[in-house]
Amino acid sequence: MIQKSLLAIIIFCCTVVSSFAQSDTIYLNNPSFEDTPKRGGDGSGPIKDWFDCGAINFPLETPPDIHPNGFWENNLPASDKKTYLGMVVRDNGTYEAVSTRLVGELKANQCYKFSIHLARASSYVSHSRISMAVANYTTPAVLRVWGGNGYCNEAELLAESTPINNTSWQIFTFKIRPKTNIRSITLSAYYKTPVQFPYNGNILVDGASAFVSIPCPGDTPENDIVKSNIPPHKQRNNRKAAGQQKGTMDTTTKSSDTFKPKVLHELDKNKVKEGQIIEIRSLQFKADSSKIESSSYAVLDDIYGFLMSSDKVIVEIGGHTNSIPSISYCDELSTARAKAVAEYLINKGVDPSKIQFKGYGKRQPIADNRTATGRAKNQRVELKILSWK
Repeated sequence: MIQKSLLAIIIFCCTVVSSFAQSDTIYLNNPSFEDTPKRGGDGSGPIKDWFDCGAINFPLETPPDIHPNGFWENNLPASDKKTYLGMVVRDNGTYEAVSTRLVGELKANQCYKFSIHLARASSYVSHSRISMAVANYTTPAVLRVWGGNGYCNEAELLAESTPINNTSWQIFTFKIRPKTNIRSITLSAYYKTPVQFPYNGNILVDGASAFVSIPCPGDTPENDIVKSNIPPHKQRNNRKAAGQQKGTMDTTTKSSDTFKPKVLHELDKNKVKEGQIIEIRSLQFKADSSKIESSSYAVLDDIYGFLMSSDKVIVEIGGHTNSIPSISYCDELSTARAKAVAEYLINKGVDPSKIQFKGYGKRQPIADNRTATGRAKNQRVELKILSWK
């Protein structure tokens, strides 16, 4: 009897601990919009785990698209796995949105961090809903993140992006604090505000993260309220030593006057030019993987220092492969490697707005793919200076 009681207590405690752990992170179903590529309105059915809000708001319009498959002349590879979402705003005042139920609930007055990959297709050719003439839907739109308690219930605007003008993928991170409990999320394309008149634009969406609980502004970190056993005169030195433990990354910002590249000497601030493409030499990955080898950290830290030395710089990380694998495999691997570099730099402290990433697959060889030497040269990651002031 005692053993059964103890077992029941253990199970109860584990359940409670599990519940608390799960409440800290709230997940989305199908966050990277994995589905069969489809053009909205072709009768192929709804997007897996997502509801088309246009069916409620604008029933005469077509639903969003799942890319890539060359629809509307857009061929950007996915940033996360195989497919992604494409939404538009139209010149007749209609716009596209999708909604899903959360795996859990966002709590009122709790703070969360949420990130998502966004881009704008440089070509998205369709027809004007006003004149019916051919129109390229390329005016930058914004992404709105709504919270509610049912599909397409826009009860509370949780976040809104800046107008998406980047034609390579960029990671956007939002910090939110819901006013009420939230059980569903709606992602909506919308016009740049204030809206003077509706226009034709597009937004590409991929790689949504979970909602991760974070301390709210003004909250006292738990470690600061725990009484320390370390004498006061030694606490500062102890904190300094803790930051130098193995595995931690140096996030010290180098000023514009002191940064000098140690490996990638092309990052000389006095010589770099807008539009310049620099191969990231000494960057190594595990075979057929996007896992960065530790030997690559030195060259990546050069890029980190360069990006931290200017407030105006914007770069694109471009991944490339040789010609042996299939097109889809090359697109996935090259994008994954470019994203891995971008994430390394962002996690180290670089502002995400400074970094875009894109996988070019095997479309831009720089050497002969018929030789082993040529294929090795084609398997590369490059840094392109998009903006430099």
